[in-house]
Amino acid sequence: MKIPYDRLRKLSTAIFAAAGCDQAEADRISHYLVEANLAGHDSHGVLRIPSYVDWLRTGKVHANKVIKIVFENEVIAVADGEFGFGQTVGEQAMKLGIAKSERHGVSVVALRNSGHLGQIGAWALMAAKANRISIHFVNTSGAGILVPPHGGISRRISANPIAAGIPIQNGSPLILDISTSTIAEGKIRLALNQGVPVPDHCIIDALGRPTNDPKVFYGNPPGAILPFGGHKGYGLAMIAEMLAGALTGSSCSNPSATRVVNGMLTIFLSPRFFVTEHEFYDEARRFIAYVKSSEKISPDADILMPGEMEERTRQQRLREGIEVDDTTWNQILATCRALQLTRQMKEMGFPE
Repeated sequence: MKIPYDRLRKLSTAIFAAAGCDQAEADRISHYLVEANLAGHDSHGVLRIPSYVDWLRTGKVHANKVIKIVFENEVIAVADGEFGFGQTVGEQAMKLGIAKSERHGVSVVALRNSGHLGQIGAWALMAAKANRISIHFVNTSGAGILVPPHGGISRRISANPIAAGIPIQNGSPLILDISTSTIAEGKIRLALNQGVPVPDHCIIDALGRPTNDPKVFYGNPPGAILPFGGHKGYGLAMIAEMLAGALTGSSCSNPSATRVVNGMLTIFLSPRFFVTEHEFYDEARRFIAYVKSSEKISPDADILMPGEMEERTRQQRLREGIEVDDTTWNQILATCRALQLTRQMKEMGFPE
């Protein structure tokens, strides 16, 4: 079913408010989840609502947290999220880093013990809107070990996203948002909910054999997600583990952990400290135009900048609504019933 953006966000906000978040946090979590859907990253959208609510109920994530500063100087901050919602403590960490880079042109924020941070590109976009270049390394030190090393079949590493954002004056920023694995775990869950296969060369079963079946990935024993590009994705994943896990104090992937905990290291750069803003933005626009001027492989081919596809998808879904598959919708409905939101859903015009 297709649901308009504003209605889906209103429902999501009501769910998190009923689950125990204050109104500001409920609205914030809803904003980031539905924005992920708008961008086409359904794996990090409202699909996550049932898991988030369950984690809150079981104490694996905590509502209404404020980051605790472990260490701070003029350009560095080490912040402990104290297992708060990633949409809350992540946003606080980003605002801190943006503010710190104002004076010296650079800052680094190490965030440890954060709940699931959602779509990492959202943090790169937030920084770009503040005219900051940013680079983000993320790992999952808790129950998120999904990927084998290159040449192995046993899960040892997280999916470990890496994101970066480049502000573009009077234009859409460049936003790179990738996983160091061939596919995000949420996309496998989405495929499972939709009853469709996973693309080729993405996952293996417990014996290391290629499979397209998402049920095999979630089987007993479970499968694993391959690193993208073989040794290349594996190498990047190891770097992300060291920066987002060991350096932040959030720890690298640890098989004894019992909950999903993200670590994130973010580097912020203010372009005006390196060259004049005029020089930076003019050169960025020149180079983008040069790349886009490439001869196309076919007349209908598109040469897109990082983040451009997400922006197109966003505009389309704002017009047409967000598609939510039946399984995901039924799971959200079950969460609403558990929170006694049936009446509010009816008042919003949603089917029970």
